[in-house]
Amino acid sequence: MEGARAVSMVVIGIDPHKSSHTAVAVDQLGRKLAQHTTKPDPDGLLRLRIWASKIAAGTQLLWAVEDGRGVAGALVRTLIGTGARVVWVPTRLMAAARASGRERGKSDPIDALAVARAALREPGLPTAHLDQTALDLRLLTDRREQLVRQRTAAINRLRWALHDIDPALDPAGALTRPARLAELTTALTALPPTVRRDLTLDLVTEIAALGTQITELEHRLSALVTPIAPNLLAIVGVSVITAAKIIGETAGITRFRSTAAYAAHTGTAPIPVWSSGKPQYRLNRGGNRQLNTCLHRIAITQLAHHPPARNYHDNWTRHHPHATTKAALRALKRHLANTIYHAQRADHTHQQHPQPHPA
Repeated sequence: MEGARAVSMVVIGIDPHKSSHTAVAVDQLGRKLAQHTTKPDPDGLLRLRIWASKIAAGTQLLWAVEDGRGVAGALVRTLIGTGARVVWVPTRLMAAARASGRERGKSDPIDALAVARAALREPGLPTAHLDQTALDLRLLTDRREQLVRQRTAAINRLRWALHDIDPALDPAGALTRPARLAELTTALTALPPTVRRDLTLDLVTEIAALGTQITELEHRLSALVTPIAPNLLAIVGVSVITAAKIIGETAGITRFRSTAAYAAHTGTAPIPVWSSGKPQYRLNRGGNRQLNTCLHRIAITQLAHHPPARNYHDNWTRHHPHATTKAALRALKRHLANTIYHAQRADHTHQQHPQPHPA
């Protein structure tokens, strides 16, 4: 390999899957050097690291992994644990790099090569690092959302069942309160025993059990978030659940070098779509959509209950008379991304340098 002597940097792009991880090594110009496929078990990950160390001997090594944490989490944690530098590559960047490549089609090696080249084209990608608290919060919030979806589906089935038995039994309010569920249980128990009634009672019991699990998870989230995020929780519209989601999806605010980098990650950075001296911007559909959803909810809440947010929204609208209402909302979300970035930075600093308690 004569060209190997001129290589000053090697990027290992990885296309992760449940049954295998495919890695492709490229040099600093994006030229393919080698490829390797391994199983995602400890032995396979060890062989992958040995292969990469041989390819990148004497050079800088960067690992670029397609952002699929459900299948790549163990891989990334193993690499970071050995001191490797790892970046997450959003799927949209990988797809764009693949579309611009000479090799047509789609395969694991093609995708891995696109991941590596996307990392080269985007040097500002946030570096992954181990953050157990963020991981715990993400797991807990994901589990809570899963249970909420299950409870909502059960409530919908219950309402249809109640309507079938007796429309008068279907209460107008929410069916999440334990007292309301207890009243409904009493009313159903008083009816003549039938299969339909018994199955409806089972639904009520299921909803109550799901509600108990959701409440327990919310208590756990509160215990984790409250001590570490006072500045984030001080923002109007940020509840404990929202704060947990933001911290978990951010996965370490120190990964982002600036508010602009964080805005790009949240999908609130505006995308220019103009020429001839007429500035215009369109909706950014990229970034972390979970964080973008959090910012949207906070923005809606602040517009209803926070005068400074309404003033910002109104002032922006006055200075952009031809902009749409949605554009003004996007501007507020971009502003909130800055606020949330600084709040998390302040919380991180407080954790690193806690203030002593007064005597």
